[in-house]
Amino acid sequence: MPRLSVRLIARVVTTAMAAVTATACSTAGGTFAPATSRLITVVAAENFWGSIASQIGGRHVSVTSIITNPNTDPHSYEPTVDDAKVIAAAQLVIENGIGYDPWAADLLAADGATQTVLNVGNVVGVGVGANPHRWYNPADVQKVITQLVTDYSKLDPADSAYFARRRTWFNTVALRQYHLLIATIRQKYLGVPVGASESIFAMLAPALGLRLITPSSFLKAISEGTEVSAADKQAIDYQITHHLIKIYVYNSQNVTPDVRTQLDLARTARIPVTTITETLAPPGDTYQAWQVRQLRGIAAALAIATGR
Repeated sequence: MPRLSVRLIARVVTTAMAAVTATACSTAGGTFAPATSRLITVVAAENFWGSIASQIGGRHVSVTSIITNPNTDPHSYEPTVDDAKVIAAAQLVIENGIGYDPWAADLLAADGATQTVLNVGNVVGVGVGANPHRWYNPADVQKVITQLVTDYSKLDPADSAYFARRRTWFNTVALRQYHLLIATIRQKYLGVPVGASESIFAMLAPALGLRLITPSSFLKAISEGTEVSAADKQAIDYQITHHLIKIYVYNSQNVTPDVRTQLDLARTARIPVTTITETLAPPGDTYQAWQVRQLRGIAAALAIATGR
């Protein structure tokens, strides 16, 4: 599909919006226009938020996720004509914000952001420069779920009780194993020192009670694709070769030469390694199935490393 400049996006969005009759105001202010079809059209910039949005909305939402390919970098994604059209026609748009998906904000600005907009950064109270990987923070996921129920209920007041029930189901049934694994890992491995390849794990490690000792500047550099300092490389090499970490967690979707070197060192030192990914892998997975599989991998690596 053709790639678009922001100027061309604006033209496409203007045309698409002419055909859109059901729109809502942004959550930043104003009033909401209730959905008349009782089927809310939702667009999520990334599929992990799209999976949650679909499950909370159930039969009263239709969700399209833009980034679904595990090999796509959300930071540098270039939107297409089709992306502009689906966003223009949506009643609710979910963007991560925090500098993670600026292209989504460009698309929204091009048509005046007349949709209801759920900006995750705004919901959790952080801005550009903070760690954007909020879907790896269980507390932040809950805040997004709450906001989804609020926005859905304003767009479709007649089904507000249904959305509340879906939230209860999602937390008690769909996320049951996810919550259980987090609690179990925290109880068994509280304070265990670990290493990681980038900042996506910096959100999950404290929730698991693990002590992430990899320099934060290294985690951020790998995540953002910037240069890694020699001092950070030396510090991590020392942590691995002197067994200061029990396991090494890496993003298998972003294995840079520096990360490859660390993986080789960890394996040579017989430090268990395990993976997490930035987006759903496989892309058709649910949020909870994806997270549970990764948590089990972390738990297994910790068990090997500690003998617990």
